[in-house]
Amino acid sequence: MREGRKELGFTGEELAVKYLRKRGYKILERNYRCPLGEIDAVALKDGFLVFVEIKTRRTSLFGPPQEAVDARKRKKLKHLALHYLSEKRLGERLPLRFDVVAVDLSRGELSVELIPDAFET
Repeated sequence: MREGRKELGFTGEELAVKYLRKRGYKILERNYRCPLGEIDAVALKDGFLVFVEIKTRRTSLFGPPQEAVDARKRKKLKHLALHYLSEKRLGERLPLRFDVVAVDLSRGELSVELIPDAFET
């Protein structure tokens, strides 16, 4: 039976969060939702507040997972981060960055790639 998109996303997020924790990320939030959309994970790492976008693919037909974080998605993530900072009243307390975790299941084996500071804030 073929795994649905939601199930694939959930699987990818679970694998990514385990991967991040092993690398010293302290996960503060998962699936933060607001009227603007959703942030997959918010974490602390090396003094940074990190907004993490997780992309999972089971096929390489559309390129690697990280290619799905295009200009439109980056702009949306920036707006979501500002909303998060405002809602949590964090202001300018910590430097922030955006990381991408690419989970690739297309070659019959698991590949997880972390792209720290994937794009400008």
